[in-house]
Amino acid sequence: MNLHALRIFVEVARRGSVTAAADALSISQPAVSAQIRKLENELDIPLVAPNGRGISLTEEGRFLYEQASRLYDWEKDIESQLAEMKEGTKGRLRLTSTFLPSHYLVPQWLASFKQKHPQVVDIRTGNSQKSIERLLRCEADLAIITNEVWNDLPIQRIHLMDVRFWFIVPPTHPFAGREISLEELVQEPFLLREPGSSTREKLFSLCREHQVQPPQIGLQYHGLFESIQSVRAGYGTMLAPELAVRELISRGEVGQVTVPGIDIKRPLYLCLRMDASRQRPVVARFVETVLDFSPPRLYPL
Repeated sequence: MNLHALRIFVEVARRGSVTAAADALSISQPAVSAQIRKLENELDIPLVAPNGRGISLTEEGRFLYEQASRLYDWEKDIESQLAEMKEGTKGRLRLTSTFLPSHYLVPQWLASFKQKHPQVVDIRTGNSQKSIERLLRCEADLAIITNEVWNDLPIQRIHLMDVRFWFIVPPTHPFAGREISLEELVQEPFLLREPGSSTREKLFSLCREHQVQPPQIGLQYHGLFESIQSVRAGYGTMLAPELAVRELISRGEVGQVTVPGIDIKRPLYLCLRMDASRQRPVVARFVETVLDFSPPRLYPL
């Protein structure tokens, strides 16, 4: 079907006049009439009939007008939505995050973002390795990651904050509230995250740095919340972020263990692909929202 002729037909049908349609389209009346005849010949059905100084629609013409009007209304809606996407006021945001920010920071950022922007946000949570892979495979527009080792990855990093990590044990454990050496602490069964977790790697790095044997694995979880709940329930020792356990410690639901000479602060980054030279507006607006909460420091490659 000739879409140019169809558009002219819709204008004629809407106005009920070839003359009015020609004026609206800034073309001649003969050109309008020729396009109507062309469309009728193509479809092999009559669409309009003379009616005084104007026209009337045949039954087939009314059907075509109703359907084509929906088509062009849809076109206008598409153009409007694309304009909104261009301005960053609409569009899908794909976010990947490690467990700590996903549970304790991202919700407040999204709440602030969604108050101003109606975008659909797709969030996927995983360990540092998985989150980096999703970003580099273009499965996510940005990533919020706690990680120290980056090698030569093509990622632009914006430092958001440093997160303190504490050792915790069940509240009735003999070590709760005490200062214990790392060598003695690692004799306890530990709750460890899965391979690929940067928290797991940080713990093993501390053991190498202080020349002690890594802890035995009591339980292994694929998630932060589950690990903390096991300690709270009475089993195991773990390295956990202060953001996640501060209130539990204050309520006496888990105990904190202090290790002399060890003060763990881990960096949290907002990450973007280096090859994304021009970020989509929706991504830029979310980055602005996050940075309103945290003064940034840029860490390029």
